[in-house]
Amino acid sequence: MNFKKIIAFSLLSAAGTVGYAQKIDQLINATETERIERVLASDEMEGRRTFMPGIDKAADFIATEFQKSGLQFFGGLNSYKQSFEMIRAKFISASGTMNGLEVQKENIIAVTTQAQLKLDEKSGYEIIVIDSAANLQTEAAKLVEKNVKQLVLVHPAQAKNFRRLTRFKRDRFDTREPILFVLTSAVPSTFSFEAIHEILKMPLANVIGVLPGRSKKDEFVIFSGHYDHLGITKPNAAGDSIYNGANDDAAGTTAVVMLANYFSKMKNNERTLLFVAFTAEEVGGFGSQYFSKQINPDKTVAMFNIEMIGTESKWGKNSAYITGYERSDFGKILQGNLEGSIFRFEPDPYPTQNLFYRSDNATLAALGVPAHTISTSKMDVEKFYHTLDDEIETLDMQNMTEIIKAIAISSKGIISGKETPARVEKLNR
Repeated sequence: MNFKKIIAFSLLSAAGTVGYAQKIDQLINATETERIERVLASDEMEGRRTFMPGIDKAADFIATEFQKSGLQFFGGLNSYKQSFEMIRAKFISASGTMNGLEVQKENIIAVTTQAQLKLDEKSGYEIIVIDSAANLQTEAAKLVEKNVKQLVLVHPAQAKNFRRLTRFKRDRFDTREPILFVLTSAVPSTFSFEAIHEILKMPLANVIGVLPGRSKKDEFVIFSGHYDHLGITKPNAAGDSIYNGANDDAAGTTAVVMLANYFSKMKNNERTLLFVAFTAEEVGGFGSQYFSKQINPDKTVAMFNIEMIGTESKWGKNSAYITGYERSDFGKILQGNLEGSIFRFEPDPYPTQNLFYRSDNATLAALGVPAHTISTSKMDVEKFYHTLDDEIETLDMQNMTEIIKAIAISSKGIISGKETPARVEKLNR
């Protein structure tokens, strides 16, 4: 018996009956893995960069695959695409006075989603002072998170780091209450400010398919991966200019598509399953952030986020790691359902890289959901990570297929409603 047959036998014995084993082999196999992966990582997708045509082609392909699997639309949507807009405020000008004296424009930073922002002492702005001893970036982040109208007076001793506050002028998918940061030692009795921006609205879309549960329809289990990548750059010495992102994260998206088809054919889910291909992970995780605002985290039982499973893990074949393994019993449940198998889910071996909060599981995990990422990527030595050489030829299709099978089998207790992972401790924000 060769090694590939040993892998298959071990996983299928964990699956249970011979009929079940035959079914999973028919639905999850290396031929199908490669078919989907080749499309997503093809040059035609142009690196799947956000706001570029290639990512729309990828979204259409994923939606077509969800349709083939007979999945339903999410919530009140009328398609598989969960469309939303990113709001970018492009700075034009800023001016102001305090106690009748002009404030230099370089000492004004407006964080706003309004084209024209005007305020004075009668505008109802809360006035906040950040003194010389405070950690400017930390305190500013707290104020931005509050999402209330604020005039923030920053002590001149903070001048060295003041311009770094422009990082809060990042793209957003929601309108925000404006905040004006002003570098000054004065607390004004009168003031007047104006900031002008060009507001750009840029379309994005997650792709979501739903397989309703039978007896526990209002309890959700999520299988996800991000389908965006880095796009096109200048040609390298070999003339290649496309970041194909075969492993990052066409591999995870391939798994989501295949699991959607598998579970739709098995029809053994008591809980409702959501299959989500997230957009904009590479530019800030905006797709998963938006999605997390459209679902009740208290009804979300678990999240299997799948990221970069195309290469062998540090332990070799038949293994993957789970980020945040120690934060819930999610990993133990998965491994328990693989009893009799040689496949192993291990704790994250790269704790210093904080991977638990660096992928699309992060937003729901912060809300208490046992949301974990499954990966094999050797983050300390992964040769082709974020390079032009992340192509399908660098992936192990057979091993990747076995990982997808392992995810399918290991999730059976959760999707059947018989097992429920413990909640993750919420982040205080």
